[in-house]
Amino acid sequence: MYNIGICDDEQDFARELEDMIGQYARESGTEIRTTLFRNGRELIERDKIELDLIFLDIQMDIMDGLEAAKRIRAKDGKVSIIFLTSLTRYALAGYEYHAVNYIIKPIKYARLKRELDRWLESYRREDKKYILVNNEDGCHRVDLSTLHYLETYNRNVKLHTDSGEIISYKKMKELEAQLKEAHFIRCHSGYLVNLFFVKRVGKLEITLTDGEVIPISQPKRKSVMEELADYWGDRL
Repeated sequence: MYNIGICDDEQDFARELEDMIGQYARESGTEIRTTLFRNGRELIERDKIELDLIFLDIQMDIMDGLEAAKRIRAKDGKVSIIFLTSLTRYALAGYEYHAVNYIIKPIKYARLKRELDRWLESYRREDKKYILVNNEDGCHRVDLSTLHYLETYNRNVKLHTDSGEIISYKKMKELEAQLKEAHFIRCHSGYLVNLFFVKRVGKLEITLTDGEVIPISQPKRKSVMEELADYWGDRL
């Protein structure tokens, strides 16, 4: 399932684009869900909507597309953006926010199909893996390759990533189930560690590749060592 957002204050155009994406999904056999946003503010305030691609109109009265893209990129460096515009000069400014491309309105189905074919090929090749975290600061997409470990923190969970710490309101058990197939393992009642970042396992502690040390409980040490041996063995 691919989630595509359409953000445009011209609702007739947005629905027409949605219909064309639906046609593409049927013809290609690709499962696609679309979500419509009436302006940039609606888009950046989205709650629990995980998007893979956004068709983003540049010229909108309530928060234009460039401002929306700037705010999106502050929290999410992975979601793909294709700008929509009737004027080329605005589209070129959008590349500052790492847009995939831009499309000049009105859109022909043949052009849309080419863009979606190219985007899907690139997206599948990159094999993106991430989780979505919602908190009071907004919606964050966390790339699992940057997530070192998770820690129980004041009835919430703190995610330790390459770029800093992020609080999640989900329970540790829920996150553990979500990350089960991504080589994360519970090493302690309050810690879930990404095996990719494990450098050494001591008697009651784990040293990560960045030098940080987290605890390992005695009851869980055996299972951690077994999982780690399998993980390292697959990579030798």
